[in-house]
Amino acid sequence: MKEQPNYYAVISAEVRYDQNLTANAKLLYAEITALLNMNGECFATNKYFSNLYGKSIVTISKWVGELITNGYISSYYTYKIGTKEIDRRYLTILKGCIKENKGEGIKENFKDNNTSINNNITYSNNKGRFKKPTVNDVNDYCKERNNNIDAETFYDFYESKDWKIGKSKMKDWKACVRTWEKRQGKTKGMTKIHMHLQKNINVKEKLKQQFK
Repeated sequence: MKEQPNYYAVISAEVRYDQNLTANAKLLYAEITALLNMNGECFATNKYFSNLYGKSIVTISKWVGELITNGYISSYYTYKIGTKEIDRRYLTILKGCIKENKGEGIKENFKDNNTSINNNITYSNNKGRFKKPTVNDVNDYCKERNNNIDAETFYDFYESKDWKIGKSKMKDWKACVRTWEKRQGKTKGMTKIHMHLQKNINVKEKLKQQFK
């Protein structure tokens, strides 16, 4: 056995008690969490795990397959530029009360899970990443709020700014829609005031004309 990660690993209750997983697949799941915590991402190959546990690559492949089939992890590949040759395979956590956070390891939020035996601690990261909306997404949301904001104008405006507010990446486009609503409301309010003032001016002008 070669290099052994010294960062902590996590096996949640969901994984531990899943009867569809073999004990070794659960162990591999924990190993993946250790690598995520250590590096912020897991691009270890089956050969790496094979050397680590002294098992064949075929055996490791079966463990990985178990985790993928049961929805605990997913894998995706990057390719060398201009070729179809695989550069790296990345393993990401899908469930098990843990989510991958690239570059920062796994962030943990502790939540009490009361059972008749004890209080288990589960790990979760509910922080979502920004997902750019489509014009239809914006249009549907604006219709839902009945705010008369033009979806295409909104979309084109932020698309031209790479979905940034100032120098910061946008976190919630729906919040931006609501901000536009407020600005629109203020503009409408000022328009009504101006119309009222103009009406008064017109009345005064008519009175002056009558008394000349």
